[in-house]
Amino acid sequence: MILVKEQKRWGLLRDLKKGKFCFLIRVDNWAIELQKNEFQSLYILLLRINKQLLGIKDELLEEESISLELEQLPWYIELEGKKNEWSLRFVFESLDQSRSFEMYWPIPIAQNLFYEIKKMWESMD
Repeated sequence: MILVKEQKRWGLLRDLKKGKFCFLIRVDNWAIELQKNEFQSLYILLLRINKQLLGIKDELLEEESISLELEQLPWYIELEGKKNEWSLRFVFESLDQSRSFEMYWPIPIAQNLFYEIKKMWESMD
């Protein structure tokens, strides 16, 4: 099954028939393919950083800047912005040291991709 969510500046693709690298995330002029377990660990980390944000969101003023960091190998995630608009930066280093990369999702792409990844993973159950 191929499932695609495509917008002008970003895209998300799931094709389980593709083999090892069956998830693709595209933002602006770059794209990265992820294995199913990498995508799942990204999903879990996104939920955790979102939970941190929700835990402090009511205490934040509209113009107040925030910065949250979370690390769970193979991922490191950094959220920066304000309570209702934020960007995400990711660093990935595979546990077997076969590859590493960084991604950056600017405002408002970060929020859109977060919700689409959440919907995509949860629709697989």
